[in-house]
Amino acid sequence: MKPVLFVTGHAPPDRIGAFARLHEAENVEFALFGGRSKHGGADFDGELPFPHRHVRPRTLEALAASGRYRAVVCPTGGRVAPLATWAGARRARVPLILWASLWAHPRSAAHTLSYLALRRLYRSADAVVTYGSHVSAYVSARGARNVHIAPQAVDNDFWRAPEIAPAHYPAWPAQAKTKFLFVGRPAREKGVRVLIEAWRTTGLPAPTAALVLVGVGSSPPWVPAGGAAGDGVLCMDPVAPRELRNLYAACDVLVVPSIPTVTFREPWGLVVNEAMNRGLPVIASDAVGAVGGGLVRDGRNGLVVAAGEPGALAEAIRRLATEPALRARLGEAGAEDVCAFTYDAWAKGFSGALATLGLSRERW
Repeated sequence: MKPVLFVTGHAPPDRIGAFARLHEAENVEFALFGGRSKHGGADFDGELPFPHRHVRPRTLEALAASGRYRAVVCPTGGRVAPLATWAGARRARVPLILWASLWAHPRSAAHTLSYLALRRLYRSADAVVTYGSHVSAYVSARGARNVHIAPQAVDNDFWRAPEIAPAHYPAWPAQAKTKFLFVGRPAREKGVRVLIEAWRTTGLPAPTAALVLVGVGSSPPWVPAGGAAGDGVLCMDPVAPRELRNLYAACDVLVVPSIPTVTFREPWGLVVNEAMNRGLPVIASDAVGAVGGGLVRDGRNGLVVAAGEPGALAEAIRRLATEPALRARLGEAGAEDVCAFTYDAWAKGFSGALATLGLSRERW
């Protein structure tokens, strides 16, 4: 069989294992066109374990139309790449699979112009693969057919590994009985300001609880010089994956307070997968894709609150700070539930789409 052409902007570290597994199953060549990325973490600087090429977006039409591929996977991200890939696949009469991530279209003036073009992609694709049921529902309502799910996954073995070092950081709240952890960019859509407001209204005295903010920088705008926000809050710069794994092990609850904005709605939140692998319960807003996609379930493995509501978030924080048995039950369930979100499951989603087109070579 000819290979499959998979067009995407980047190969971030947390996707490399998934891409490698899909190549192993289906013989895939990845075309990386670059562009802006909101993906957290450092770029991968090693040798990618699958065939790939770095391309300019405008060359994708010719590549997709080259006749070298049995199918083409098209992204929804990028200004030129989706339409160029679509046009090339259609010119070559090659089946097109759309990899979709949006569950709410951005409402800025620039994105309004792209809505009709993207809706046409949903309707004309031979198959659509999504991050989860929340995205599947969104694209199906806009005319997509033959929709499959490739669940978001991380390297579960890495995040579960027992090789853990104690947390040694200046001002580390070692005496706090319950440590709440946020991991993300200091961007509005991540809900950090909502979290800070909620934290200050919880009424939790030190050392009852502490809040650790990783990735916001040691001195974000709302924090005085010195890196400590007071009220049991510690602000930190981004850390490497192994250090982050240590922090998950040193903390008790992950908080993901994302809010919807004009230009962004959290597609998933892979920090949820990472933290669940370490047995942490999750407090997440209903604007987080991992909630909409079914990984975080209220009362099963976490608590779900309304986005942008500091009062509801504060109540969830207080509850998990004062109910250790509930924390333990939710954390155990999360560690079990995340086991279904693997690189194999992600690759099977694409193999399933190819199979419906008579183009899968893998028998799972």
